Amino acid sequence: MDEAHRSQYDTFALNMRNALPNAAFIGFTGTPLMAGEEKTREVFGDYVSIYNFRQSVEDKATVPLYYENRIPELQLTNDELNENMQDIIENAMLDEAQESLLERQCSREYNLIVNNDRLNKIAADIVTHFLARGFQGKAMVISIDRFTAVKMYDKVQHYWQQHLAKLKAKLEQSNVSEFEQKQLQKKIQYVESTDMAVIISSSQNEVEDFQNKGLDITQHRHRLVNESPGLDEKFKDTNNPLRIVFVCAMWITGFDAPGCSTVYLDKPMKNHTLMQTIARANRVFKEKVNGLIVDYIGVFRNLQEALAIYGSASGGGVEEGDTPVNPKTVLVQELRKAITEAQDFCQQKSIDLNKLDTTQDAFERAKVWNEAVEAVVVSEEVKKLYFALSANVTRLYKAILPDTAANEFSKTQMLLEKLATKIRQELPETDISEVMEEVEELLDESIVAGEFIIPESPRQLVDLSQLDLEQLERNFKTGYKHTEAEKLKGTIQRKLQQMVEFNKTRLNYFDKYQKMIEEYNSGSRNVDWFFSELLGFAKELNEEEKRAIAEKLTEEELAIFDLLTKPNINLSKKEEKEVKEIAQELLAILKREKLVIDWRKRQQTRASVEVAIKDVLDRLPQSYSDELYERKCNEIYQHIYDSYAG
Repeated sequence: MDEAHRSQYDTFALNMRNALPNAAFIGFTGTPLMAGEEKTREVFGDYVSIYNFRQSVEDKATVPLYYENRIPELQLTNDELNENMQDIIENAMLDEAQESLLERQCSREYNLIVNNDRLNKIAADIVTHFLARGFQGKAMVISIDRFTAVKMYDKVQHYWQQHLAKLKAKLEQSNVSEFEQKQLQKKIQYVESTDMAVIISSSQNEVEDFQNKGLDITQHRHRLVNESPGLDEKFKDTNNPLRIVFVCAMWITGFDAPGCSTVYLDKPMKNHTLMQTIARANRVFKEKVNGLIVDYIGVFRNLQEALAIYGSASGGGVEEGDTPVNPKTVLVQELRKAITEAQDFCQQKSIDLNKLDTTQDAFERAKVWNEAVEAVVVSEEVKKLYFALSANVTRLYKAILPDTAANEFSKTQMLLEKLATKIRQELPETDISEVMEEVEELLDESIVAGEFIIPESPRQLVDLSQLDLEQLERNFKTGYKHTEAEKLKGTIQRKLQQMVEFNKTRLNYFDKYQKMIEEYNSGSRNVDWFFSELLGFAKELNEEEKRAIAEKLTEEELAIFDLLTKPNINLSKKEEKEVKEIAQELLAILKREKLVIDWRKRQQTRASVEVAIKDVLDRLPQSYSDELYERKCNEIYQHIYDSYAG
């Protein structure tokens, strides 16, 4: 039984057991560990397997959850949010009768929650908070009922437009710098493009019901019914501008949108309904460090009561008092620890962050920053460690924004990130270890029909012939050796990747380069040896790059010629000339007649390409045995399949 609680304890459960007297009943649920849900254990027996919130975070199946109290001045106390009200709302899916019951039995508390001034303060705070966050994930605003959900949509839209007007007014000011202009334009574009929607279930006479409250439901119902793609798909799509949704019951259970990182909670909840709701923000997604629950209602002021977890029952290291959500101050402590680790690293490497910040003289400032770069790039291991430390600080710093606690760490975080950026700018490099995989699994998106494969990414092709090797050597001797070596290494890495992408037979250069890097990184060679080897290797690559011209072939033709002649096929000069002509003819026939649109998707066109290859290669010289001929046919077909789309 999935979600084995409540419906499995009464008449329906008895009917099930009468119908299936010999069945074994196994319950799957996330609620039996919570106070008031002990009956699941009584009905289904002892726990066979437990997987708790701590294990989920440790396994990186979910991200940790944190909360911050942002209760407006018109405060609500736990006494006022009495058990009666929480029990009614606990049902989560309030129908019309239950909404009326809520207003009747809890009129004082309900009226406090939906007080217009209070909702205005919350709406204004949502706009400020949402736009000032570091990680710009999507958000859910959860209100006490469907009327309030629509009200909050209207109010947030009002303050959203006010904020947009302020940004535009600031952009028009004459004293705004060029940098500030770009930042403001970027913010304005984000604010203008952001879409919001109300997600509530339908009911009879809802148009009239909402009109009686001074609200209009028609536009929201139209979107829910007619939007294509649906609002659920749009919210799950991280590239879609639908970034904020207003809900009261729908989507707070059983709806997954990994890009959602913030839940604005303004609805009294407890136990499994609260657990389900806050879980909307704990899904793993890209650079998302954590989920954040912004509490406007005071649910988390008594966390143990709201989430009464059985410490002894949940197992997996969970102790009495542990909860699936922690105050945001815990996240601040994690940032403080990450900052300390990064500062310790800098101190060990003689990097003075204070000097990086305060040095005013231009020449001295350049020297201080260059020395810091040199200290980090002293080895691959040290460089990777610094990048990891800096990235961790930045992720945690963004995660606590816009909390004012971030002010304490702003300068240090900025300096760490600026140093990492400077290193990346000066030492552009590509992870060459991924070249093998990229060569074998070429993406369709990076291939143009009938054209040789050229990566879509806008990186500039590297021309090693333009490198002044003598000047590089002089810079190395007079400047920062590790920095100069890393610069040359980065240039070679990018060039090597481009060359291997064009011609897979050049993987021997990749192997040689990898061995050189491994030998240097192991510490068995010093930086002088490494720089000398890099210079020699750059010369080799430069010569290889000129080979197509020497062979009087294009790069595309050379790739096929190399596949036909490598490794170690002994050919006479006459036979070599014949193979060149065959390579040129084969490529011309394929591009002219066979590589039609979507040729790889249809068996008939694939077969046509394969037959053409075999027909042309059938004219290879006698030096090619039948076995070698078959192997070359397969290699050429695979190359064409990988490198040319239709």
